[in-house]
This record gives sequence, C-alpha cells and structure tokens, in this order.
Amino acid sequence: MLDRRLHLHLATWLGQWPAGPGRHVVGSARRARPAWDGRLRPAIAVTAGASTVLSVPPDRVAAVRDLLRRPDQLLRALPAAVGHPDWVIHDDVFRWSVAPAPLPDVGEWIAPSTVGLPSWLRLFDQDVLVARDDRGRYLAGVGIKRHDRHGHELAVGTVPAARGRGLARRLVAQAARRVLDDGAIPTYLHDRGNAASARVAEAAGFPDRGWRSYGVYPS
Repeated sequence: MLDRRLHLHLATWLGQWPAGPGRHVVGSARRARPAWDGRLRPAIAVTAGASTVLSVPPDRVAAVRDLLRRPDQLLRALPAAVGHPDWVIHDDVFRWSVAPAPLPDVGEWIAPSTVGLPSWLRLFDQDVLVARDDRGRYLAGVGIKRHDRHGHELAVGTVPAARGRGLARRLVAQAARRVLDDGAIPTYLHDRGNAASARVAEAAGFPDRGWRSYGVYPS
C-alpha cells in the first residue's frame, strides 16, 4: 500500500495522483510558479509501473498531449512544448523511504548562510545538514527541497577528498529521519546513470522500486 504522505505529495506536486495505465498530461498552476529555489519547473513527471503523470502549466496541456503521438521524441521536444526550448531534461530514478537505515548521525544542522559552505547549499532557505572536519572545514552536506508539506526531497554532496567514508549515506539517513519527524515523506532523485548516488540511496534506506521522474529544469 502506498504511504499516505507520498500519495498526498504526488497529488499536490503534480496536480493528480494516481492515474491509470498510460501517460496522463495534467495541467497544474504549480508549474507556472517558482519552485523551492525560486526557479520554475515547467514540466515534472513521475512514472510508477505502467502509469505516468506528466504535470505542465495549464496553457501547455494541448501542446504536450500532441507530443504523446510521437513518444520517441517526447523528452527531446518537451522543453520547447512548455515554452523553454533552451532548458534541459532531467531523467531520474525516483526513490522514497519510510524506514531510513539506522546509521549513526554524522552532521549538524546549520544555517545555509554559514561561511565555508558550497554555493549549492546556500540556495536553501532553511537549515542544512553538514559534516565538517575537526578544523571546521566542510566535508559533505544535505539540503532539503520542501516541494510541499507532504514531500521533501533530499540533495547531497561530498567534496572529492572526503568520498568513500560513508558520510553521504549517514547524512541522507539522518536528514530522512528529520523529514519523517516533521510529518513528510523523504524522497531522493538521481540520474539513472549515477551509480555512486544510487549506492548512497540504497545504503541510506531508499530502495529502487522501479519508479522514474523526468522533467524540464533551468539550464
């Protein structure tokens, strides 16, 4: 049975969930409003089994539905169909967890404006989870993309010199517990070819259930 928090997240984030077999294009005003980082995401899709819900701005529904007649061209043509021909497609594995791995905590929650953090962590508007060395230098961190009250996506990064120590998986599991404590479902997306990120997700308690998410993102 699908976790209720995940169901509510997908229904809110996409504008409809669930759906029957096939691809379903849904118009949602959320696609025309800034996302967690202040930038648009004019197309977001989630595929579960034989069903896909593709969420686009209401005024782009007809153009995107027309693309479904040529499914082999969908991803290549989708940016132009939603009005952003120069933007890029992300094609990801979509994971979530209701039981993060019982790994020991390794990070502390600090303000994203803290000196010494990488630029990608400074995009977040609430505390980020960071592991630092004994001299206070950044090693790895997790930010939480709060898409809606029901679903929070985790993003993780580790400096090259600190990789291989298990920091990322411990941070992801720690952050996932925080999200669950807040009443939301933690999600984790990564490129389908990113084996390192897949290993982190598996070790942190985010199994690959065969789900996929793709969408149009700013360049």
